[in-house]
Amino acid sequence: MPDRLPPPGPSFLKEQPIHVGDQTWHAGMSRPSVGPDDWWLAVLWVRDETGIVSFRDAAPSAGPPPELPLARLGPAFSGGLSGLILEDDGRLAIRLGLVAAPDDPDRPWRCPLAIRAGFRWEPARAATMRPNQLASEVLTAFRRSVEGLGGRRPAAA
Repeated sequence: MPDRLPPPGPSFLKEQPIHVGDQTWHAGMSRPSVGPDDWWLAVLWVRDETGIVSFRDAAPSAGPPPELPLARLGPAFSGGLSGLILEDDGRLAIRLGLVAAPDDPDRPWRCPLAIRAGFRWEPARAATMRPNQLASEVLTAFRRSVEGLGGRRPAAA
């Protein structure tokens, strides 16, 4: 699997710019769907002009940390959606997975920065939001979590 893939198509919402160092990328997402057991599902990605960037591109400039990229992305992503994600038996109802696994398991950051995301929402909070508002919250939390992957502050816009 190459580090980069073409974008999966147009974003459901207007893409959000991501500023990391001197790079400007764009975060997008597929049209969300509701799956079994009320899981809200979407694919999210980060692209530049040539395709989906690699997790390695968003890693710290000193090199990728030892933990897997989703282990670093997940807590920031779920924190950005604090209060919206359902807590079930003491665990947040969030599931993240890579769209394309790395070819070399010893180099987990060398894969496209595209994820499958599933959430179950806190019913009272989700009922007060329009579907596009909920999707916008997800895309914004994703963008912010990607900006924090490298431990660098985003460049001034």
